[in-house]
Amino acid sequence: MACYLKSIDGNHLLEVGLEGFYGTSLSQKNPNNSPHGTDFIANNQIPEVDFATVHSYPDQWYKIKTLGYIHIIFDSFLYPLICRLSNRDNYVQLDFLQQWIHDHIEDAQNILKKPVLFTEFGKSWRQPGYNVSQKDQLYSVVYSSIYRSACTGGVAVGGLFWQQLVQGMDSYKDGYEVILTEPSSTVSLIYQQSKKLGATHKRFIAKKRHKAPKAKRLMQTNWFRSGFRKKVYDRIIKLTL
Repeated sequence: MACYLKSIDGNHLLEVGLEGFYGTSLSQKNPNNSPHGTDFIANNQIPEVDFATVHSYPDQWYKIKTLGYIHIIFDSFLYPLICRLSNRDNYVQLDFLQQWIHDHIEDAQNILKKPVLFTEFGKSWRQPGYNVSQKDQLYSVVYSSIYRSACTGGVAVGGLFWQQLVQGMDSYKDGYEVILTEPSSTVSLIYQQSKKLGATHKRFIAKKRHKAPKAKRLMQTNWFRSGFRKKVYDRIIKLTL
């Protein structure tokens, strides 16, 4: 399928859109060492696939198994206990998340040799014992890993949280939503990450442009000032900068 899509449209980047599980080949990297899921390595090694994608939902993969959710509503005595269990599970989730992100960045860098995007991640306020600091911790783990990679020219240069809504979209709320017009600590994290990655991108662009001074000077000569040659060369410069 990937080969066919590239044959009819080679101008757009192509990705598989998988969650990033390793299947049976490297099940020890999966949540709970599960042998299920598709194969992150094999699927993204297809030559026509341009970049890999990863989802991160440790709150779904490491749920509290001791008490039913219904107790939160009807038993105020049990609520503090559930909160403590949730906090304990939150540390487990964050530990797993750090390793999950590290593994995918390393595998994309060393095996796939392709960019990787963390295209979905988040934490639901519907989980027992949830508090916003847990969500911020998860965002911070993802963002810091991406930023470290981006600063060193690594393969991870971006992430897309799940999910952005606007006011009035209440029917689409699933517990993971972020509304950027409603101030919160999570929104601040998103803004800070966007600003830092934007600055990093500008620095890399500046370095690449600095490496091609002769090309820029050549474009100022009479030979390139008009006609087909200049158009072709403009295109080459845009692709290489």
